[in-house]
Amino acid sequence: MPDPAAPSSGPAERCTRALLSPWSRLGLLVVLLSAAVAVVLACRPERLLTEGWPERMSGGPAVVLFAAAYGLCTAAFVPRPVLNVAAGALFGGPAGTAAAVVGTVLGSAVSFGLGRLLGQEALRPLLRGRWLTAADRQLSLHGFRSMLVLRLLPGVPFAAANYCASVSRMGWLPFLLATTAGSIPTTAAYVVAGSHAAAPTSPAFLAAMAFLAVTGVAAAAVAWRRRPAKGAVAP
Repeated sequence: MPDPAAPSSGPAERCTRALLSPWSRLGLLVVLLSAAVAVVLACRPERLLTEGWPERMSGGPAVVLFAAAYGLCTAAFVPRPVLNVAAGALFGGPAGTAAAVVGTVLGSAVSFGLGRLLGQEALRPLLRGRWLTAADRQLSLHGFRSMLVLRLLPGVPFAAANYCASVSRMGWLPFLLATTAGSIPTTAAYVVAGSHAAAPTSPAFLAAMAFLAVTGVAAAAVAWRRRPAKGAVAP
């Protein structure tokens, strides 16, 4: 029986609880991502491939600014290959790779943090079904290995993997370490390809494309070997 002397929650407290509820936070995440996508579409970052970097920006500040913009763009679902090629075309191999890798880690941290803070509590109860529960178990128990394979696969959507990982119980450290280690090879290959895009028959360009193809096949083979047998329960 409730204590009549206990103070009842007022309208402000009820409103605060409603605003902080899991579904309200998930709605905020959807709004933030929709706004970010709209801003990216309006800014059209793909123009960097045709128009280049503004002339007033050069050197170290340009690399830092590009890395920050790269991270925000990937959190808003801009494909990384486009940004990696742009990094190579704008800054060359070494500086472009550094900017792209920093932007990759930054974007993954932003996506993972947003998903963990605003979406995990609402979405975890919806992880039903054999495939979803198996994927969640794999990410939660073998986070580093699973994320490393996902990062090595060139065709896996980067932002989608970030937000899916945030719903699992994967820790921050294995997520960021696997993202960094797994993204460097393909990122560098795309950047090198972008820096030699004007000469598509050059050895550097052909080597970068060959590396991406071999890496994709190898990662797919690893993922295929790790798949649970039919009728078996994933560890």
